[in-house]
Amino acid sequence: MPKITFMGAGSTVFARNVLGDCMCTPALRDSDIALYDIDPKRLEESEIILSAINKNTNEGRATIRTYLGVENRKEALRGADFVVDAIQVGLYEPCTVTDFEIPKKYGLRQTIGDTLGIGGIMRALRTIPVLRDFAEDMEEVCPNALFLNYTNPMAMLSGYMQRYTNVKTVGLCHSVQVCSEGLLKGLGMEDKLEGRKELIAGINHMAWLLEIYDKDGNDLYPEIKRRAAEKNSAEKHTDMVRYEYIRRLGYYCTESSEHNAEYNPWFIKSRCPELIDRFNIPLDEYPRRCVNQIAGWEKEKNDILADGKVTHDRTREYASYIMEAVVTGVPYKIGGNVLNEGLISNLPADACVEVPCLIDNMGVHPCKVGRLPVQLAAMNMTNINTQLMTIEAAVTKKREAIYQAAMLDPHTAAELSLDEIVAMCDDLIEAHGDYMKEYK
Repeated sequence: MPKITFMGAGSTVFARNVLGDCMCTPALRDSDIALYDIDPKRLEESEIILSAINKNTNEGRATIRTYLGVENRKEALRGADFVVDAIQVGLYEPCTVTDFEIPKKYGLRQTIGDTLGIGGIMRALRTIPVLRDFAEDMEEVCPNALFLNYTNPMAMLSGYMQRYTNVKTVGLCHSVQVCSEGLLKGLGMEDKLEGRKELIAGINHMAWLLEIYDKDGNDLYPEIKRRAAEKNSAEKHTDMVRYEYIRRLGYYCTESSEHNAEYNPWFIKSRCPELIDRFNIPLDEYPRRCVNQIAGWEKEKNDILADGKVTHDRTREYASYIMEAVVTGVPYKIGGNVLNEGLISNLPADACVEVPCLIDNMGVHPCKVGRLPVQLAAMNMTNINTQLMTIEAAVTKKREAIYQAAMLDPHTAAELSLDEIVAMCDDLIEAHGDYMKEYK
């Protein structure tokens, strides 16, 4: 039976989805599940809920064990076949709040702040040292395990693991599998969903729907472009930034408009405040979402614990399908984040790219895509520059590399002077205290 170790099991909702999916999968039902976290309360909650799912959905087939604290981490990992990573170093409070409030004092506004921008840079810099420790343990006690990274910033963290450790790593995000479905439904083209064919490639949160055809092979992009332009001009909705991408760049992007609003210099501009309303951009969205999720989870947890009747249906998250393909050898296709080893020819080799990948009992097999349209590769490069520079800062521990990562970020550079960028980085490093103690 496979052993699945979940790092950050206190991410209870996500652990429930991924591990509940495994319990709904015949090839994985008998798994030895190791739950690891450094928060005793959240770890206990996850164990209770997953044990209830195991009982109610899986007839108790899985074995569930908990491992609390750094001193037990190596045992949690020992002998694992799969390691799922869903950690958040520094949590919503204090770190996410800090990542939003200090930049705001400099006039730099964000929506999500977990992938790019100054928020994504800081999140990566406090997470990579933890992943380095994970990797050292894995190389010792489960050297053949497949590391499934769900933690953001995806490209920075997965790219670090792929370039600087010996751990077999694939980065996973749910934006690829919902991309074209959300687009077609948003444009009233639900009749084109069944049997559609598509190609998606780029980088995480900025991969591109390069081709999309209906079941008969007809190109859907002409009608998509017409309807997207019409909808953006006629009404306010939640996907206006990506529809503007279609208009200006010719292609739709995988991740949401609230994310993509901060990945470029065009939409959040202090000297053009009217753009926020025009494109319906939700500033400070992630902190607001965190507060709502925390409150919502408390209610859901209490309801679950009150009767213990929680069940689970398999979701569309990739993790269980990957594990199933590895265990059974039956191939499965995903959109995975992997090192660009000849996959996208006009992006750099040390970038972490998101491309179609086949999974079987030999692991992850990325598919070659070739050249992206020039404007799309250029868009990706503006993000890759910051990603690679942030990884460089994490590896060298040099503060000047942190400054350079922020200087290369499109949104930050469009709003702040070089002196302001340096001062903001210094303030953030000081505010994060021990989380940033390695950076001199």
